Order: sequence, then C-alpha cells, then structure tokens
Amino acid sequence: MSAFHWDGDHLAAALPHGAHALFTTRRGGVSSGPFAALNLGRTRADLEDDDPAAVAENRARLQAAVGRPLRLSHQVHGTTLATDDAPLAEADGQVATGTASAPTVMVADCLPVAVASQHGVAMLHAGWRGLAGGILEKGVAALGDGPKAAVIGPGIGVCCFEVGDEVRAAFADHAVAQRGRHLDLKAIARRQLRAAGVDQVDDCDLCTACETALFFSHRRDQGVTGRQAGVAWLS
Repeated sequence: MSAFHWDGDHLAAALPHGAHALFTTRRGGVSSGPFAALNLGRTRADLEDDDPAAVAENRARLQAAVGRPLRLSHQVHGTTLATDDAPLAEADGQVATGTASAPTVMVADCLPVAVASQHGVAMLHAGWRGLAGGILEKGVAALGDGPKAAVIGPGIGVCCFEVGDEVRAAFADHAVAQRGRHLDLKAIARRQLRAAGVDQVDDCDLCTACETALFFSHRRDQGVTGRQAGVAWLS
C-alpha cells in the first residue's frame, strides 16, 4: 500500500516512528503570474519579480498547516546537512531529532526526499549534483542505526530530464537509470536509498515538468517559476 495520500491541495505521506511528510503543490497561495499560487521560494534571482509579502503569506500558510516552524537553509546543490544543534545558513539537507521544528527544502524539479528512523527525520534536496555527491547516503547515516523508511516526492521524471554527457558520466554506475539521453533521477534515488540501508522506499511517481497545473518546474518554465516544498516533522 502506498505511503502517500492527498491532504487537500498537497501530497502527504505517513512514515514510521511518528514521522510525517508533506509535499506542496502550487495550489492554495496568493502569488500571481508565473509564481501562482503557492510559491514558497524567495532566495534565487529568478524569483525577484514575486511579491515578498505574497511569499511570506504563502510560507505562513504552510507553517500553519504543519503546526510548527519551518526550518530552512539556502540550498546550493551540495551535501551539507543542518541539524537541531547545528542550524546552517547553507545546507541541502535538514535533520531533526525533536518535534520543535519541521525540516524543509525547496524544489522545482529536484527531488524532495524524506527519511525516517527511530532517531529522527530528515528532509533532503536531491538534484543530480546532490545525488552524485551522496546527499542521500549522508542523510540516511545521520539518522543512526535501526530500520528506516523513505518517501520520494514530486520531481522531474525520466520523461522530461534530458541531460548531457557530463551528467550521464556522473552516473555511469547507474546504467539501468539511463534511457538514451534521458536520466531517471528517481530510479537512482531508490537504488541509493536501498544501498544505504533504507528498508522501505516509496515514490509518488509524479513528474513536476509534466504536471503543469500542480507543480512549478524550473526546466519546463525556463527558470522563471516558483518553488514548492518538501516538509518533514515528528509527532
């Protein structure tokens, strides 16, 4: 049975150990134009035309839905993790062992991946650079020993992710995920999570580039677009 279900406008997932994940869509916000409607991003140059007050309202709505403060860092397509004890200005993964805040990442084609164990929960931002660098393995390791489960939220599918030689070479060990000049990031994420010791991996199987009405997509919209979020928290 799938871990996912629709919760109003957004995709939710229940994880073991009292962990929850929410993957937002572009619905339910106040932004307009190419950022309509629930744009949650405000740190990149291609978002400078969105109204900061609208983004603040959108984030407030998400925080109210989650029921605790969102914990965010500026993402740089790296493999650094922020934790309860070490919040960071720049990080592509957030790990929480308590209930005070909700690890959050922003995406618009990259994969948002939530991982849970008896020790805590992580939300990871996994584009091709992060996957090649080991962001998933680091996130899994940060959650200690014992059984783990993961859910992969909406991201660009193999149908829409045509890549160059540099990217294909970075995943030479994942020939099963290469379809000519297209690359299946979700297949790579599933393989990496299982190799890192995650017992249960569920993928929502939604492509951000295909689902125009549901998701922002950096590639589809040629960079002028909003950001949806992946959020995880502990009960």
